[in-house]
Amino acid sequence: MMRRFFIFYFFVLTLTAAAQRVEVTPEDSARVVALLKKAKTERGEENRVLYFARQFLGLPYVAHTLENGNKEHLIVNLHEFDCTTLVETAAALALCDVHDQRTFKDYCHWLTTLRYRDGKLTDYTSRLHYFTWWGEDNEKLGLVTCINQDTKPTAFYEKLVTAKLWDEVQTVNVNYMTTHPGLYKHLKNNPAFVKVIRDYERISSGKSYRYIPKRLLGGKQRNSLGIINDGDILAMITSKAGLDTSHLGIAVWQNGRLHMLHASSLQKKVVLDKQNLYDYQQKQTSQLGIRVFRVNEK
Repeated sequence: MMRRFFIFYFFVLTLTAAAQRVEVTPEDSARVVALLKKAKTERGEENRVLYFARQFLGLPYVAHTLENGNKEHLIVNLHEFDCTTLVETAAALALCDVHDQRTFKDYCHWLTTLRYRDGKLTDYTSRLHYFTWWGEDNEKLGLVTCINQDTKPTAFYEKLVTAKLWDEVQTVNVNYMTTHPGLYKHLKNNPAFVKVIRDYERISSGKSYRYIPKRLLGGKQRNSLGIINDGDILAMITSKAGLDTSHLGIAVWQNGRLHMLHASSLQKKVVLDKQNLYDYQQKQTSQLGIRVFRVNEK
C-alpha cells in the first residue's frame, strides 16, 4: 500500500530565503528530527555519514522516488531508497549534525543544497543528475572533498602516488539523458529542458578525473587504500556510453578489506555488502573503479 504524502510550504534558507514545497510523510519528517536528536548522544566517534546510513539498513530499494508530480520540488523519503537518495540522505543528516542543526527545516536546507546546482532548486534542470555534477558542485560549495584528485593537498597526493592509485583517468562524456529523453518523465513532458540539460552535459564532457581502478581495490586498509575512510562516498566509474558513474555507496572497512553500504537494486534493499568491494566490482564488467568523496566536517 502506498503511503499518503503531505505537501506543505515553509522557508528554506539556502543562499536566499525562498518558499519551498516539500513532499514528505509525517512519519518521515518526525524520523529526521528523531535521528538527529539520537545522534547527539549515541553516535560516539563513528563517522557521521556511516552512522546515519546504518539507520536505514534493511529498508527497500525503490527507483525513481524523486520523479513524483509534474513540477520539481523537494522530496524527502526516509522509508525507501535508491543508491543516490541513500547517499544524499545520509550526507544531509551528517551536515546537520556537523553544524548542530536538528530541525526538519535544517535537514531540508542541507538536502536542497546537496541535490541542486548551487544549492538552489528552480526546476528539473537544476537537479544534479550526473554524479560528476554532484561532486563538482558540492566541492565548490565546500561540502565535500574529492580525495583522489591531484589538485588536493600534498599529503593526499603523496599517499596516492606511493599507493600507485594514479594509474587511470576518466574523460567524461555524458549525454545519456539527452540521447534517451523518453526515459525521463520530465524531459518527455518538457522538451525545452532537453536543451538545458544538453548544455550542461557539453560543459562537463571532455573534463578528466583520476580514479582508483578496480584491479587495485583489493588493497588493505593499512596499506594502499588507507586514504579511504569509513563513511566516504564511493562513486562507481562506468564504461557505459553516455554515463559517468553507474552506482554509489558508502565505504565500510571490515577485517581490513573495503566493503560498501548501499541501496542495492539486486538485493532490493539497503545492505552492507558481505562481499568486499574488489570482489563486487570484478562481477560488474562495466564498472572500471571508483572516485572517492568525503563529506567535510568543518
